[in-house]
Amino acid sequence: MANLETYFNNSQPLDEYIDSMTVNKDNVLTIYNAFTLPSSDDRINQLKDSSYSKVLVISEDWCGDAMMNLPILKRISESLQLEVRVFHRDEDTNLIDQYLTNGTARSIPIFIFMNNQFEQVSVWGPRAREAQEFVTQLRAEKLPPKDAHNYEDKEKEVHHEITSKYKSDTDLWNQVYDSIISKLML
Repeated sequence: MANLETYFNNSQPLDEYIDSMTVNKDNVLTIYNAFTLPSSDDRINQLKDSSYSKVLVISEDWCGDAMMNLPILKRISESLQLEVRVFHRDEDTNLIDQYLTNGTARSIPIFIFMNNQFEQVSVWGPRAREAQEFVTQLRAEKLPPKDAHNYEDKEKEVHHEITSKYKSDTDLWNQVYDSIISKLML
């Protein structure tokens, strides 16, 4: 298992990471400025007494899922006073290889929630169930077989549609929030 303390200490603070983004920065900030935590959710107050103190995020700025999920995590972490740092997945794949999706995919973002001793307490990612269902259905409906002559063009169209929904669908943002909080409550 990766030494989480070493990776955490060699990662960028979340605000610094966002400031240095070259892809999706405006979208991240737009979502962050538009998203607010539900005021009626008592789980946030319950989590304030939990052992969570740090979050190590594995991500890259080009990732559409990170574009939507990071601003929501930022709001949660501000409320819970969690220190969040971002490790670039592609700089060292040894870390992401400990957190493969379905045992094979280096999907991001991955949020590793830790206590003060840098012990993993919970892991979330790369996307909420509802986002996964949307992506799976859209890809099934709109993508031809990979060997089709128009596959790359269709894949770009699907990516654009996913990005558009991720940037604007407040219901989906709330589902991401609920997915993260529910995971932390376990």
